[in-house]
Parts: sequence; structure tokens; C-alpha cells
Amino acid sequence: MRRKVRRALTGVLRVPGDKSISHRALLLAALASSPSRIENLNTGADVASTASCLRTLGTQIERSGASASVTPRPWGEPSEILDCGNSGTTMRLLMGPLAGLQGLSILTGDETLKRRPMLRVVAPLREMGAVIDGRRFGELAPLAIRGGELTPVSKELPVASAQVKSALLLAGMHARGTTSVSEPGPSRDHTERMTAALGASIRTSGLEVAIHGPWQPEGFEMEVPGDPSSAAYLLVAALITPGSELSIEGLGLNPTRIGAFEVLVSMGAQLHWEQTATVLGEPVGVVTASHSDLVGVEVGGVDLIPRLIDEIPILAIAAAFARGTTTFTGVGELKVKESDRLEALAAGLRCVGIGAHASDETLTVVGGSITPGEVDSLGDHRIALAFAVAGSLAPDRVRIQRWSAVETSFPEFTALLDQARAGR
Repeated sequence: MRRKVRRALTGVLRVPGDKSISHRALLLAALASSPSRIENLNTGADVASTASCLRTLGTQIERSGASASVTPRPWGEPSEILDCGNSGTTMRLLMGPLAGLQGLSILTGDETLKRRPMLRVVAPLREMGAVIDGRRFGELAPLAIRGGELTPVSKELPVASAQVKSALLLAGMHARGTTSVSEPGPSRDHTERMTAALGASIRTSGLEVAIHGPWQPEGFEMEVPGDPSSAAYLLVAALITPGSELSIEGLGLNPTRIGAFEVLVSMGAQLHWEQTATVLGEPVGVVTASHSDLVGVEVGGVDLIPRLIDEIPILAIAAAFARGTTTFTGVGELKVKESDRLEALAAGLRCVGIGAHASDETLTVVGGSITPGEVDSLGDHRIALAFAVAGSLAPDRVRIQRWSAVETSFPEFTALLDQARAGR
């Protein structure tokens, strides 16, 4: 029986609000001196975990779909444990302001989050004066934080990490003096862009950023830009589907977030983007992808990998449809995400007929033809979404276990994919 081929992806879409920016918008609104209004807030479970923790701390958040009104209240010692669910961003970013909160706070999460490394945040916050303990001396959650008066630090991070940097900057908001963070390479800079746009004394020089505290933002209004990580799944689906030409508008184009777009262009993708606006320091615009013949490339470097670390799963799928071999180097950070993403990607690709191999720091993908197979997402939303794109050219080609993981970040994926197929 002839397999039914999926229709081309065409039209103009908008994707849900950027997950990273949504976390930070809620946190800064909760720490502000007056109410805030946030539109296009990411609707996934991770951002919901941040909102839930902030409510436990006393913040009033009224939410209707992607809209939220945030009324700050002084945080007191929480009487309940702060449950971060599956969200590493929630836990790591919250640790910053909690380090300056008088009293005891306890952070926990699901079984996956309890396996993720936290000492990279815990250690510098201890240097600032917070008393933090947890399993393996603070390496693993649950974590107990006894906050108080903080002392500014100048910290040089061994690995570029937006979450560690942001936690220290958020802690620095409560310290008297200048807290500075330097990295070996660029990482997401949403925290410094937003705080600067809201009036903080922020200084950026090369790979170093410093904040002068204490500082409290005023309430604000914003529409969160579309999430480029979510858009990448739809854009790659268009690139590998004959006849496709798909545009996504209102999309965040922060330079620290579009490394994946740059790699796709180097692979031969017909992918174009243009900035049309700025929202609280964030560039916003439109991206258009047309069906393309892709070729394998080398992907690596400290200036690039931190800018596309979350997009490597979908880039691996693009590599599976490319001619030749694609090698990702310096990607060991993927081993300590929601799953061991390197092994999950290599195993999943082999399940659908693609040559792939992972080591501690590399992933190699040999382009070929997708064959029917079943992939275990390991409950990792980015693995599930990536393999959904791999199977999008024909029905029943790829079966994905634990599909519900997509609720973490992009529950609208299937509906938007169907909308693109209908050309709306």
C-alpha cells in the first residue's frame, strides 16, 4: 500500500512565548515594586512551575491562557516546599533571589530534576553568604536555602551558563555593591537585557556582566517574543518537506538564541530572518524557511554551542536528512539535561535507520533515510519534539514513547503543525 505523504508546510504562524524570557518576566514581575502585565507567556509546564513557586512565596498571579497579571507581595519564609516540577530553570533562577530572603526555603522537583547538577549555582551563592545544603552537599535537590544579607562577588564561570549567570545577577539585585560574572563564551543574555531595559545599573564588557545593587524594578508591561527553540521544530519540518515555505512572525531574534539558524544556513538551508521590533531589549522579527537540500557540517566551538545547546536535538534531525555526516563537538552539557540527550539522540536515530554515535562530548549523525521505528523520548520534551519532526513526512513512520513530555514547553506543537499543513 502506498504511503500517504504529508502536505507541504506553508503560511504564516506565531509560536508560543519564549520559555526563557517567560521565566524571567515572571520573576522580575514578582520582585517589582508595582503590578505587571505579561502577554504571550509560555503555556508549558515549566513556566507554570515558576508561577506556582512564586504564588507559594506570596506573589499574586492571575492567569488566563497566555496572559498574566502579576501583583507583587513581600516574600516571607514559605510555609510550604517550593516544587519546581521538571524545570531546572525554575530551580536555578529562584535560588538567586531566595539567597537574599531572610528565612528558610526548600526547593525540590520531580525525579528527573533531582538528578540534575545544582552545585554550579549553590557554590557561588554560598560565597555571597547564603547557607545552602542538599544531597551530596548541595549537588542535588532537594535543596535547603537559608538566605540573608548577601555580599557581592566577582565570579568567573568555568562553563558558559545562562542559568548560573542569571541566578547570580538576581542575587546581586539584593546585595549592596557590584556583583560581576564572566564566562568563557557567550550564553543567553535575557536577564541582562530585561533588567537593563527596566532601569538596572547593568554593565556588560565582552563576556563579563555586572549589576550594582540593591535594585528593585518597577512594574512593567510586555508581550513575550515567540520562542526560537519552539520555532526551530517547525522551521526544520519545513526545510525537509518538499514544497514548503513557512514564515513565523513575532519571533525572538536574540543573537544568543539563533545559533541554530546560523548552522542551518551553513547546511544549505533557505532560511532568512529580519528584525521588525524590540521588546524590553529583545530583538523581534520574522523568519522564513523554504524546502532545502541540506548537507552535513561540523558544529562546535565555545562561541557557538552555548547559543544552540537546546536546539541540538532538532539539528540532529536536520542532519539525518542531510547528505553526508554532521558532527557536533563540545556538547557534553547535553548529558545532564532532562535526559542524557546525547545517548537519547543517538539511540533514537539508530531506531529509525540513521547512523549515529555519541561520546562524552560529541554526537555524529550520518544522513540517510528515515525508516519506521519506535523512539523512547525518556520523558524529555526536546527529544519527543525532535523525533516528531523526523516522522512528520509520512504517517506512522515514527512512534514516540512518553509523548506527554511536550507539555513541558510546547503543547501547541501538533496544532501548529496541522495549521501549517493546511496553509493557514
